Amino acid sequence: MTVSTELTRTVLKLQGLTCADCARQLEASLSRLSGVQEARVNFGASLVSVLHVGDAGRIMQAIGQAGYAASSPAAAPADGDRALAWAHTRAAALSGAALLSAWILAAAGAPAVVPVSLRALAIVIGGRAIAFKAFHALRRGALDMNVLMTVAVAGAILIGEWAEGAVVAFLFSASAALEAFTVARTRASIRGLMDLTPAQALVRHGDAEILVSAEAVVPGDMVIVKPGERLPVDGLVTSGRSAVNQAPVTGESIPAEVGPGSRVYAGTVNGSGALEVRATRRHEDTTLARIIHLVEEAQGQRTPTQSFIDRFASVYTPAVMGLALAVSVVPPLLGQAWQPWFYRGLSLLVVACPCALVIATPAAMVAAIGNAARRGVLVKGGLQLERLAEVKAVAFDKTGTLTAGSPEITDVVPSGWLEPAELLAITAAVESRSEHALAAAVMRAAAERGIVAPPVTSFTALPGRGAEAQVDGVTFTAGSPRWFQERDLDLRGVEAALERLAAEGKTVIVIGGPDGVLGLIAARDSLRLGAARAWAGLRRLGVGHLALLTGDTEATARAAAQALGADEYMAELLPQDKVLGVRALSREHGAVAMVGDGINDAPALAAADVGIAMGVAGSDAALETADIALMSDDLSALPYAVALARATRRVITQNIAFSLAAKALALALIFPGILTLWMAILADMGTSVAVTLNSMRLIAHNRGKAGGPTEARVG
Repeated sequence: MTVSTELTRTVLKLQGLTCADCARQLEASLSRLSGVQEARVNFGASLVSVLHVGDAGRIMQAIGQAGYAASSPAAAPADGDRALAWAHTRAAALSGAALLSAWILAAAGAPAVVPVSLRALAIVIGGRAIAFKAFHALRRGALDMNVLMTVAVAGAILIGEWAEGAVVAFLFSASAALEAFTVARTRASIRGLMDLTPAQALVRHGDAEILVSAEAVVPGDMVIVKPGERLPVDGLVTSGRSAVNQAPVTGESIPAEVGPGSRVYAGTVNGSGALEVRATRRHEDTTLARIIHLVEEAQGQRTPTQSFIDRFASVYTPAVMGLALAVSVVPPLLGQAWQPWFYRGLSLLVVACPCALVIATPAAMVAAIGNAARRGVLVKGGLQLERLAEVKAVAFDKTGTLTAGSPEITDVVPSGWLEPAELLAITAAVESRSEHALAAAVMRAAAERGIVAPPVTSFTALPGRGAEAQVDGVTFTAGSPRWFQERDLDLRGVEAALERLAAEGKTVIVIGGPDGVLGLIAARDSLRLGAARAWAGLRRLGVGHLALLTGDTEATARAAAQALGADEYMAELLPQDKVLGVRALSREHGAVAMVGDGINDAPALAAADVGIAMGVAGSDAALETADIALMSDDLSALPYAVALARATRRVITQNIAFSLAAKALALALIFPGILTLWMAILADMGTSVAVTLNSMRLIAHNRGKAGGPTEARVG
């Protein structure tokens, strides 16, 4: 029999994982299995990814022995986290009822056996799940929180402290319920995106309209989307006009007007018009599906802070456990009474649990990354969010980032006998076969003025220079002033106008004919409506330096920089020059974020501490390469993202400080005998719940906090 040595990656959905420390222990346990090269447990998404040799059955068996259920992500129950939370709640309620009944009956003078029996029942109900997980943890050689709590309860019973043991079991089960509910809500913030895509699609086959599963739709299928329905696929509109709410993908709350040729996305909501959409992606490859996948990956990444806390916990836990053993054994050996010191040792065991510390960072990161995704900001990981919080300077590309990337004609300046309309008609004819953005602007301007371009008999595109075409047998050219100067053509008749337009920051097209220069046409790529508000938002957040890096001319760059109030600008930059500009900003100001289009600015984005691609809905390259992607053209999402990153950093700092302070206080109160066992469990579990609830505040963090409520409406 041949044993396969090929590496396989298995991804499984876990049920029952509500503890970050347990996730850490499970990851370590799976990593020790023979044939496993790598195991990563994503606590935020409740996923485990294992790179291994051989069959995945051993992986499933090991997960089951750890006390968790595992299945393929597609087959996992959608409400598994909430069902587990309710199970914990029922156990806590029944345990609490038994504990309360024991207290009432003891106060009423019932025989001692009755309250003791009820306390034992409270321990069994509240501690059953704990003991089950502790058993499996010990089988795999781990000392997790369940083992510590089980030993504490058993020790309380051993010394006859039934009430203490019952309180510990009840408080732990109640804490587990609260933690399970908060974790379920956090995970639901992303899972809710999955539910946005409808399960079925209405597909046209010939003259028939057939309702099929959304998974069955293939690229090229014609999908009919009725008013008010969600789109089941990504695609291009072939007929119909409507307004589509694209908030699930772009975060933009204002519906986008779509018509033939418009790109639309799965999970978005069609407005009042019927649409026919040609599918361009399969169900599992839609933009929304890729966003969810990337967010889940981001939630599973470890930040430097989290890695440090994990290392700290791996030392702290055995150290405190050793101290607990010493406290329990050494004083009695020196002649002290054993019971009080044994009791203090049990309390120390509870304090040894690092749950609150371990969850301090991932809980905040999961909440923040999920919040950002729902508002159209895709953060690729906690590391990127930490870096964004440190940013001191932001560099912006201009075209397509600060500007709309769609220039508009502003001036038509004939040099002699031609009328402006005639000059525009000739230019439109020359540019009619060009794909350049300026050519499109010329064609739009002609159409808006009702000017019909004459037919062209030949056309030659000259990349980076211009275009040449024959109109009625006469050759005309349209190109940059530099191109005309390189050809030593006479520009004296238009020099004054050329200087004026360049000083205004406009891009100039020179039109030439057989007898010389016919005139000038100027265009300007206007700033996005939200650009100024985004810069103001960054200023309010205290970002000290805002710079403009562009390949445009000095005059154009200067005009844009003045309009925005940039601290500096660099013009006429090639891609490699932008990299040098980013590095210079970093040396002078510290951490730098670069905002660009995600493809042309890739070198500069990679050189920055944080690369931010904007306007990338549907762009595979930008989604894969950027540290952070602004899914719409809404620049106001940028100050929101910076504010969220800083809020996340504050929450993590608060979580860690609170956790350490609670541990230190508990340790200080144990030795004088002030801290009881139930107080220790209340402090430990209470700290974990407090840390989780504090992190959940990030779910509600909104754009208004960064730049004012109006910044959500841009464009």
